[in-house]
This record gives sequence, structure tokens and C-alpha cells, in this order.
Amino acid sequence: MPVLVELFTSEGCSSCPPADELLMEIHKAHAVANAEVFVLSEHVDYWNRLGWVDPFSSAQFSDRQKGYAARFSQSGIYTPQMVVDGREELVGSDRAHALRAIADAARQPKAAVVLAFAPARPAGDGNPVRVTVRVERLPGPPPDKPADVFLAVTENGLHSQVLRGENAGRRLEHTAVVRKLINLGHPNPKTGEFTAMPEVFMDPGWKRENLGVVVFVQGAGCGPILGSTALSLAESGTGAKDLKASL
Repeated sequence: MPVLVELFTSEGCSSCPPADELLMEIHKAHAVANAEVFVLSEHVDYWNRLGWVDPFSSAQFSDRQKGYAARFSQSGIYTPQMVVDGREELVGSDRAHALRAIADAARQPKAAVVLAFAPARPAGDGNPVRVTVRVERLPGPPPDKPADVFLAVTENGLHSQVLRGENAGRRLEHTAVVRKLINLGHPNPKTGEFTAMPEVFMDPGWKRENLGVVVFVQGAGCGPILGSTALSLAESGTGAKDLKASL
């Protein structure tokens, strides 16, 4: 069963490198405790004023973390924080807790999500890449508020030589860094169905061979993740098959 693991992190935080390493471990394993795991590294920007500006940070991820804080009735936000399937939060370096939360999340019913390269316009080396996204159904009864379908563009193999701040002098490595996070819309509240064909625009500085797309369905208000799947952009134009996460 698919499980989405999000890590809120910062290169300016001395407690974050162990969490970044744990996320890399989970990402490399991919399947943990009978779960197909997809990971997102979301670099927050509120550490930037303390000596080192994280080049991968964005206020968008700080705001997303604030949404989780409200959801989990927390008094504030912190790093490193891991959120597993939108259902459970924990200190991002706590390996035992993370694996336990992933196993628990893998037992939850999930939506059927399909992600593929758009066949009518094969992807090449240029911009943009067009993909098809389809949500076939949502688990459980129709939600009171509409769910959201998100598309994240991620990049692996990123690193920084930190010159200032709490991690001064360290070389930090990252995986699945979110370069772009887009809300594609809402599934039909009655049928749970959703279809879109978004174009994924990429910065020239990003390395195609390290890029991926993660699509996930999330309950309103930073609610539980209802389904997720992923596709490597390195495979674009090679006739890659649909990747499907279903019941």
C-alpha cells in the first residue's frame, strides 16, 4: 500500500542532518513494512535569518507545515519534523517511530491513483513534460470538504557546502527535494474521480536524470493522504508504463 513521507527540514538547523539521512534511507529502501513509500523533502525558510540561507527553502513549505501544526493542534512548528501520510507527526530523526508510523499508514485503504506520461505528446529533452493524472475513487464515504490533488516535482542528488550557521563547514546531502508543489484541483466529491493533464515546467538548472513527479490526494485542511504514486522523469520518452497505487 502506498505511503507518503514528508520531511520538513532546513540546512540551517543542526538537528536536521540525521533526519535527512533517515529520509534517504527510507527513499532507497522504497518498500518499508509492506508499504510502497514515496518521500518529499520540504525545506522551510524560517531558519534563513539565522546565518545561512537554505538554497532549497520556500515559504510555501513553511506555510504547509503551519497547516499541519493546526491539524495536529500543536503550539508551533519545528525542524526536523516528519509527517507520515498526513496521519502522524514525529521528530524526523526518530527511525523507530518513523518505521512504525509507516507500517500503520500502510494498513489504511487508499485511493486508486494513476500517473503516466501523456501519450499524445511524448516527452523529450525540452520543456515542458506533460503527464496524465487520474484518481479513480476515494476510500470511505464522500468527504464533507473537497480533497486536494497535489503534484510535486522532486530532485535527488542535491547537496550543499554550508558556510555559515549551525551547520557551518558541513557538506549536506538531500534526496527528493521538492522543487515545485502544485494543487491540481479537487476530485469529484460524489464519485471520487479526477482527471488532469498538467504540463510540468522545469528549471534549466535541474538535472532531468534526478527528477521525479509525486502525485498525492489529501483530505482538506492538511488532512490524511488518501492516495499517492510517483514517476521518474528520467524515464520520459522511453515508453514508461503507468505507475498505479490501488487497493
